Amino acid sequence: MQDNVLELTRVSKRYGAFTAVDDISFAIPRGTIYGFLGPNGAGKTTTIRMILDILRPDSGSINILGETSALNVRQRIGYLPEEKGLYKKMKVWAIISYFATLKGMDKRAAKTRAFELLETYGLKDYAEAKVESLSKGMGQKVQVLSAVAHRPELVILDEPFSGLDPVNQEVLEQLINDMATAGQTVIFSTHIMQHAERLCDRMLLIAKGRKIFDGTITDARAIIPRRVILECQGDISPIMKMEGILGVIEKNVGNTDTNGTRQWELQIHEQANPQLILQRCFENGIPLSRFDYTQPSLHDVFVQLVGNDAREHHFR
Repeated sequence: MQDNVLELTRVSKRYGAFTAVDDISFAIPRGTIYGFLGPNGAGKTTTIRMILDILRPDSGSINILGETSALNVRQRIGYLPEEKGLYKKMKVWAIISYFATLKGMDKRAAKTRAFELLETYGLKDYAEAKVESLSKGMGQKVQVLSAVAHRPELVILDEPFSGLDPVNQEVLEQLINDMATAGQTVIFSTHIMQHAERLCDRMLLIAKGRKIFDGTITDARAIIPRRVILECQGDISPIMKMEGILGVIEKNVGNTDTNGTRQWELQIHEQANPQLILQRCFENGIPLSRFDYTQPSLHDVFVQLVGNDAREHHFR
């Protein structure tokens, strides 16, 4: 059994003079939850469509489940497109069952599977309802379940959280985690960092069609030093000499002239223990009015990596 379910090697896609995807390479290990992250228009959907052989790359190669074309292994893949839509007159259980039969399940097993999924993910009471009667969020959940009902080895979800309220976002996160527990590989694209932070084993950041980062959340956070904020009166030189302090920046808190309070940002090594800094403050009689430890978020990391492009495209 191969280790990677998907490998892209120097893949590019151009539309005239515009390069939508520019020389991207990455590999996704089996059983991974893998995030495609990037601003709107970064090239995520184009990459997914090339993976699925909806679009052909202009250069480079793609290997998916041991094949050079997804069409050869389409029954082993589940796909939720960015443009979502369902047959409005069909009953909820029937549409999930129908899509499962298209991927090779027999009708009886597909119907059983449909009711099982609806009960597990909070739609049991809507099984006999017509799709047109559902809210947008419930309809999207039904489409996700339709895409994965046949228990595919590889699941690809393009912006699956878009349009979902917080409760339904939690349900979808549960589904993704459940699939990973069952040994399935899940790829999902998003421009919302919180979902990647909670779910992903690994992630790819794309901006303007190019790969900016590929690795784990731990790898990403290591790009920006962790920070400790101290606010106090007096000298902090005993702290500045500690091992693991990478840099110290004095901040303007607006009241230095009146009571001598100063604020400091300490950038610390990934392996440094913030509690030892707090302990050193007490040992040296440094009167703290504030002590904050903050770990960089993915938002912080990716804004640094992507820069103004992140702000222009509402990357959050």
